[in-house]
Amino acid sequence: MIRVAILGPEGTVSEESAQYFLSGLDVELIPYRVISDVFSATVEGRTDYSVIPIENTIEGSVNLHMDWLIHEVDLPIQAEWVYPPRQNLIGYAVRKPDGEPDLSAIRKVMSHHVAIAQCSQYLKTKLPHVELESVSSTAEGVRLVKSLGKPGFAAIGTELAARRYGLDVLAKDIQDHANNFTRFLLIGREKIEVKPTTSYKTSFQITLPEDYPGALHQVLSAFAWRRINLTRIESRPTRKKLGSYYFLIDIEGSLDSVLIPAAVAEIEAIGCQVRILGSYPSYSYETFHSEV
Repeated sequence: MIRVAILGPEGTVSEESAQYFLSGLDVELIPYRVISDVFSATVEGRTDYSVIPIENTIEGSVNLHMDWLIHEVDLPIQAEWVYPPRQNLIGYAVRKPDGEPDLSAIRKVMSHHVAIAQCSQYLKTKLPHVELESVSSTAEGVRLVKSLGKPGFAAIGTELAARRYGLDVLAKDIQDHANNFTRFLLIGREKIEVKPTTSYKTSFQITLPEDYPGALHQVLSAFAWRRINLTRIESRPTRKKLGSYYFLIDIEGSLDSVLIPAAVAEIEAIGCQVRILGSYPSYSYETFHSEV
């Protein structure tokens, strides 16, 4: 059995996503309350892999998770997939005479800060009076609502979490945008065959040499003239001194090709430090969903 660490408690988007993506494998999903414990579980050998939410259509990169991947651990990316989280308002229902939930009774909504941001317009229009509280995960918000046992509290989370904790779904699909997708990474020491695919990505951390005008242009040119497509480029501080940054670059293709190792060699030749974060299969939601 494959042991996989996920952000918990039970009922998070990470769990829902992992169940969907890893459904064909013999897997035990092990929840941890904070993301640092998710990473540490695999580093210390308590799990074989970790599931890391890394990017969202609306909110962009999850910088805390990316910084852990870069600065704190050395675990290669073994796969990525995209999943559409469906956010719901969850709590104890107080019903109106027509049977619909009475949202006016709610005084506080708790959830992960990314989920709160994804539902900001709904909260402003439907619940402008409520206090918002950020917690470690969407499922943690649902768990807290369950423990408080009062209709004045609600959470934003998955239908899976509502079922696990025996609470009511007060409103479904409250995210502001229909194209709300989250990119997840599976990280670990060993390669894993999840499902056949022809789509691959390779991720790099590239640190430019100091006092080299045009170094970033040279890096991008090494990919461009070989017609290697970049899917993401992002800068993050090196934590060494003010104004010092490295670049995270994702490209289409595998290290097994001839062109990508040649591009890396060219980039290193101008004095750049190149760290390969992983070369891995990539699954879009549409592609994977159509094959399930």
